[in-house]
Parts: sequence; C-alpha cells; structure tokens
Amino acid sequence: MQTLIVDGTIVTAEGSFKANILVQDGVIVRIDESTEMDEGWVIDAEGKYVLPGGVDPHVHLNLEMAGTVSSDDYYTGGKAAAFGGTTTVIDFVSQGPGSLEESVTTHRRFADANTSIDYSSHMNITHFDDQVAEQIAGLPDLGITSIKVFTAYNDRLRINDGDIFRAMRVAGQNDILTMVHAENGDVIDLLIKEALQAGHTEPIWHALTRPGWGAVEASLRAFALAAQVDAPVYLVHMNMAGEVDQLKYARSKGIYAMGETCPQYLFFSEENLGQPDGAKFVCSPPVRSKADNATLWQGLEDGTIQVLATDHCPFFFNGQHAIDYEGEKVAIPGKELGKDDFTKIPNGLPGLGDRLPVFWTHGVVAGRISVERFVELTSTNPAKIFGLYPKKGCLQVGSDADIVIWDPNLKVKYGVSVAQHRTDYNLYEGWNLEGMPDLVMQRGDILVEDGEWYGKPGQGKFIERLSGEVL
Repeated sequence: MQTLIVDGTIVTAEGSFKANILVQDGVIVRIDESTEMDEGWVIDAEGKYVLPGGVDPHVHLNLEMAGTVSSDDYYTGGKAAAFGGTTTVIDFVSQGPGSLEESVTTHRRFADANTSIDYSSHMNITHFDDQVAEQIAGLPDLGITSIKVFTAYNDRLRINDGDIFRAMRVAGQNDILTMVHAENGDVIDLLIKEALQAGHTEPIWHALTRPGWGAVEASLRAFALAAQVDAPVYLVHMNMAGEVDQLKYARSKGIYAMGETCPQYLFFSEENLGQPDGAKFVCSPPVRSKADNATLWQGLEDGTIQVLATDHCPFFFNGQHAIDYEGEKVAIPGKELGKDDFTKIPNGLPGLGDRLPVFWTHGVVAGRISVERFVELTSTNPAKIFGLYPKKGCLQVGSDADIVIWDPNLKVKYGVSVAQHRTDYNLYEGWNLEGMPDLVMQRGDILVEDGEWYGKPGQGKFIERLSGEVL
C-alpha cells in the first residue's frame, strides 16, 4: 500500500519547494511532481506545509522525582508529542547500581512496551569509576551515542570535575557526545540551607537559590573541560544570556561546543515564580529575566544555539484533584508537595506538545525566523547532532516517513483543552496561536488527523543511533 502526499510545500532546513511525496512500507520512496502510484490513497496538502516530524532530544518520561513521578509516560508523552508535530524523542536512562547495559535493558523493557512514538535514549552518568569508563565505550553497541553529566545535584547526580573530565575523554575517544547540565551545585546547596533557615519557602526562592551566574560559570567550565580532552560537548537547557556568550566564545576558539534552549526560557521569567501559582513554573535551571529571554531568542536567530528542545518533565499542579484522561480519572501527586517548602516542589514543566505550535507562532509568524530555520532547530539539527539523520529529521528518499502536514492558517486558543499532556495545567493557557499540525504520521502510519488520535502503546520503536555531527 502506498500513500501519496500532493500539492504541499515541502520544507527542509535547506529550502522550500512544491513537490509530491510517495510513501511505501514506512519510508519515503519518491519526491517529485509525479502523481503516479500503485494502489493506495492520496493526501491533499494544498495550501499547507509538509514538514519532517519534530525531534525533541531532551525529555523525561516516567521520571521518579521528589516522592512522585512525572505525569507523562511513554504512551501519554508520545501522544502529546504527536499532537504537537513531534514524532521522535530522546529521553534519559538513569544509572542504576549494576552495569550501564543493565540500566539500559531495564529502561527499555518498560519503554518499548508503552511508547506510542519512536524514541531513543541518552545515558546519565551519575557515578564514575574505571568500570564505568569501560562501559561508556560500549554504549554505541547498545544504540546510545550520548552521555549526560551534572555539575549540580550534589550527592545525587553530580560527579566531580575530574570524573567529568575522564568521562568526557572516554566519550570523545568513542565518538560519544557529552551533554552537560551546568549549574554550581556547591553554591546552590549553601543558599538553599540559608534560605530555609531564614524561613523562605515560596517558589521564587527556587530561582534565588540557584544563581544564574552559577550556570554561566559552570558552562564555561564544561567548555574548558571539553577543550582539554578535545571532545564535543552539548550544553542542555540554556537559560542565561551569559551562557549564550560563553557558547559563542567557545565556538570562536574552535571548541566543539553546541547548545540548546527550551521554550520556557524564551517566554517566562522570575516574575512568574512570584505569582500565586508560581510552582507551575518551577524547573531546573529556573526561568530567569526578560533580558535573558531576549538574548536566547537572538541565539536561536543568529545560529549560536543549535537546537530548541523542551526538557519536558510534567507534574500536576494539584495532584489531589483528578483529571479525565482517555475516559479515566487520573491523579498523580504533583507540585502541591512543595506548598510549604520550595525544595519539595517537583522540578519540571510540560512542553513536549507545545514546542512546535508556540514556536511557530512566535518565531515564524512573528517574523523572527524562517520556516527553514524552524525545521532546522526543531528537527534537522537535533537529528544530525544525535545520530538520527537522515533516518529522522528530514524529508529525503530513504528517510522514515515521519511527516507533518502543517496548516499555517489554523488558529486556536491554546491551553489544556488543546494540548494532550497528562497533567492539569498548561503554561500557554489562553494564548492565541496561528499554525498547527493537521495530520501527523510516523513511518507512514497516521498518528493524528483532524484532531483524532490513532496511536497506541507499543506502536513506537527504539531507534539505535549512530555517532552524530558537530554543527
């Protein structure tokens, strides 16, 4: 059975053009003006854009944290992603007490059975020794070509700078990309202790105890370590203007440095944390200032920042009240856990389904970026950096038929009623958006069409990755 998409404007990172796409057996087999095909069906994309499915390289699904679990799992998170035009995600494998391979096997056992879209994984390195060093070298055999290290979360996730240096070195020697969460864990711990002793418990103190300069300093430290081991490094969830400066500086010195930011850091600030519902905006690192918002936008526009991801990690705002999800009542403990202590608020926000619609309206429609740059930041670049290209992230003959028919004229009042995250709030509630997916397919199968969901648990696949590119 074949599928022919006709009369749409195909958008790639390199350019846009009118053509038809023929899909067979889950892959793209022809891109030209022909309307010939064997038995199959035709999708009319007249007046619409035809985009590669979005690739979100930074999500946390079913993540245990602060006495609860992130409210989207591999099925619900995939559904939310697809409704927003994203068809591939990369999440994180937590390092367990056994080998890295055992951690990956445990992770995949649950994810493979439940995921509704294609996914891959990064490997968190949260303790390090000679055995772990040997196991990092074997990760590509498991289809994983990236690790993540932390300069914060002392006594939980952080390893010391010497071990980060060693992990980066062995990663670089094996064509594995090192991702860095850059904050100053020592300063954070000190300021949290002082704030609680002084009786400061409100959400705003989440930001005040995680100084932005700590992220700037730690980002430069990450780049310096990468320079010393001559290995690539990728800075996750950039939230500070100073991090943009450091990334630009590192790249100017020939360091193989790349970075991402997320929508929350483009639109929200510490002012939101000071609102009565400020816990909704608690994430790590925190949202900062409007000046930081502006510089991060500039970094996306001028090419300093390579990727727009989400760091999707949703929690209920009030997990004591159930929501309706696919005909069932669901309640999961959430941010109310920290109503009397900001340190107990689960850190994380919904965003997986919001990324493309919000960024389209405020990027493309607003004239900040082109449609080609939109595809580059949300699909092609992450696919290239993380070793998914050209299977994912582009529309080429031989690529997976992960295709989004995008209606630039579709206008919606956005919020919980439109987004499909399994949680009780949306950061963009009431926003007027212009441009939304009309149809979303993965490997030729329709996931979403005209607002209807056709996906199911286990429909997605784990994608083994190759070594990525340094952009």
